[in-house]
Amino acid sequence: MVYILIVFILPLFLITKKIIIMSHSKVKIWVHAIFSTKNREPLIKQEIEKKVYNIVIHEFIEQSCPVEIINGMSEHVHILFLLNPQKSPSDVMKQVKGASSHKINNRNIIKSKFGWQVGYGAYSVSESQVPKVKEYIKNQKEHHKKMTFQEEYEKFIKYHGLF
Repeated sequence: MVYILIVFILPLFLITKKIIIMSHSKVKIWVHAIFSTKNREPLIKQEIEKKVYNIVIHEFIEQSCPVEIINGMSEHVHILFLLNPQKSPSDVMKQVKGASSHKINNRNIIKSKFGWQVGYGAYSVSESQVPKVKEYIKNQKEHHKKMTFQEEYEKFIKYHGLF
């Protein structure tokens, strides 16, 4: 009797309930990256800022990582981007920083030799926090009237439990 009951309930369940099968991977990972010029030298002057940022944005796009916003100060950059699900944050950052340094130097945008610091910060951002992070990045010039880059970086490290 139990066997017959299961046979009748199972087909009824399959007919009345929608079964969702994930046949494709869905990935959306926002990353807030922060990186500085080598030795934190103030090399990104206001008159060349857009050129430098455009080169950096182009390199993120080359990695299939769309950029939402970029901004910063003369010695560091903040960028919010979508991570390519086929790449790790470290691979993306290594490629972007290396290729952008190379292009900045080859185009003689800066009189001295340009380079990025070896390290960087990369923090995941939930979808609900994207507008807040965008606003934070947008207001970098104003923000740094109150806080140095070192203070900001230490704050990020503590906030994300990396101290």
